[in-house]
Amino acid sequence: MKYTQSGGQTGAGPDEWFTGTVQIDGIRNPDDQTAIGCAHVRFAPGARTAWHHHPKGQTLYVTDGIGLVATRGGGVQEIRPGDVVYIEPGEEHWHGATPDRFMAHVAMQEADENGEVVTWLDHVTDAEYTA
Repeated sequence: MKYTQSGGQTGAGPDEWFTGTVQIDGIRNPDDQTAIGCAHVRFAPGARTAWHHHPKGQTLYVTDGIGLVATRGGGVQEIRPGDVVYIEPGEEHWHGATPDRFMAHVAMQEADENGEVVTWLDHVTDAEYTA
């Protein structure tokens, strides 16, 4: 068993990856013991990720608020606390809060053989967000 005492700092989501105010608490990064990376991510109303994809897929567990998730070419889906979303490997998608509510989720993804967990793409436009 490996125990890690809480003590990390909350970090702001980088502008290259997010639109709006996003706060990230890292839970774990892939290392020599496991390829799993995990973070608790909080989105202010209207905040969202850029389009992105994961080489081994991603699982989201919604913890608070009301959010949205969408795939490229697919519709926008509302997500709420307790919902679990699995995004297929390589599937381009985005997720974030609704315009008038915050949303938080735990994001879990596995690193590929090169240690990569995500490829970031273009920002979600306002038209894509409100579709």
